[in-house]
Amino acid sequence: MNEQAGFTLRGRNPDVLTCIANLSNDEVFTPPEFANRMLDTLAEAWAARNGGANIWADSSVKFLDPCVKSGVFLREITKRLIAGLAGEIPDLQARVDHILTDQVFGIGITTLTSLLARRSLYCSKHATGEHSVAKSFANDDGNIWFQRTEHSWADGKCRFCGANQRDYDRGEGLESHAYALIHTDDVKTRVAELFGGAMQFDVIIGNPPYQLGQSGGEAIGGFAMPIYQKFVQAAKGLDPHFVIMVTPSRWFAGGRGLDEYRAEMLADKRVRKLVDFPDASEAFPGTQIKGGVSYFLWDNAWNGPCEVTTVHGGDTAVPSARYLDAYDVLVRRNEAVPILEKVLSGNAKDGFGNLASKVSPIQPFSIRTNFRGAAQAAGLKNPVRLIGNGGDTFIERDTVPRNDAWVDKWKVLLGAAYGAGENLPHQIYNYPIIAGPGTACSETYLVIDKFGAEKEARRFAGYLRTRLVRFLVSLRKYTQHLYNERFQFVPDLPMDRDWTDALLYEKYGITEEEVAFIDRMIRPMEAGDE
Repeated sequence: MNEQAGFTLRGRNPDVLTCIANLSNDEVFTPPEFANRMLDTLAEAWAARNGGANIWADSSVKFLDPCVKSGVFLREITKRLIAGLAGEIPDLQARVDHILTDQVFGIGITTLTSLLARRSLYCSKHATGEHSVAKSFANDDGNIWFQRTEHSWADGKCRFCGANQRDYDRGEGLESHAYALIHTDDVKTRVAELFGGAMQFDVIIGNPPYQLGQSGGEAIGGFAMPIYQKFVQAAKGLDPHFVIMVTPSRWFAGGRGLDEYRAEMLADKRVRKLVDFPDASEAFPGTQIKGGVSYFLWDNAWNGPCEVTTVHGGDTAVPSARYLDAYDVLVRRNEAVPILEKVLSGNAKDGFGNLASKVSPIQPFSIRTNFRGAAQAAGLKNPVRLIGNGGDTFIERDTVPRNDAWVDKWKVLLGAAYGAGENLPHQIYNYPIIAGPGTACSETYLVIDKFGAEKEARRFAGYLRTRLVRFLVSLRKYTQHLYNERFQFVPDLPMDRDWTDALLYEKYGITEEEVAFIDRMIRPMEAGDE
């Protein structure tokens, strides 16, 4: 074999895997540079666990990518093994054959990606093809397995992945998106079936599909259901030494269907490293994934704090080793932890609660966003001004479906959705609105709190505008949506004064360095006409 042609890809500029477009935001191709960053993290952990040993010089280590798309992980692993095993297996062809047949394995997620992965790894869409660099396979698939898998329907849902039957009960001409690894009751037996015998993988690595689209969501036309957590759980179930995967970071603090997974990950002391990219485009150029992405390294022999690192704006923050389950969500920035601890400790000492208990649920008055009342109050017996998207309208008092008593209160509202964008500093949510007696609102807004007097309401609106309050909300808000739990870190202070950042910083002992960090994260919000 010509060594230049085999796997080094010299003279091929640019690398084809840097040029292909993503299939969608839930099936994102991993750039080679990012894959290699993950492999560097793996190699460091392997060496730390194995007395400085080089994982790429070990001919017994087995790798599995259970969600192969472009094949970039397996290709980059193979390139490293070719270099690392040169001393043990001097003959290049023998070395390549050993690596491809005994060390690297993959499970395709679609017909297209399995072909692409084989082309990346074997330089041929068929492992036994004329141009394949592998010479020892007896079948065209090699170690990149793919066969169409079907969902297991029960009451209109797949019992394994939760896919909706009306969306994914498809004919042979369309992909089923029933991924093999997670459509089984026994993942070890399933993998043994795929590769023809009991398999013990040392490393499981990948970038799993992120979500399944679901149609028919009431009023909003549809929604997406996260699925990546099922790949992580299945990978752990194979009992490898290491799992290293990149996923969206929404699980840190929110995400539909992720509460159980978040609790599991935060409590798992085997999560050894976590590298977070709040702006996903820094990891996957040209891709926007709200809440960012991150990769973690899980080590089955580790039992201790996790080293957390944030990469943002081209800068890599100083890593910090900490236990992830200190709170019910993961506080992603290390610099935020001491600030939060001061606020929570001070608030507990004062005996105050948190603001989450005061915030209304979505649809505070059970009035939908697209509802429109009368253009004028004239002609209505007992008019209520309805604050909604697109302007105020008027409805009869006796038609308010829920929380009728709130109509008579002074209320402070916030928009239920606000896109913070990717660039720092963030605003976090929109300007608070003071709604006096005789008002209600549509589900466009949340009622953050209610008061008997205008003065308290105005003080509270000022409190919501402070940088510290918005910073505390940001620690739990990774998407545009605002819910009551986002305010769980915010103290429910008495509105007996005009709270300012200066007063709050003094109250909680926030240092100048910590203030500077908050200023970098949160932009000012000046007083205005609420």
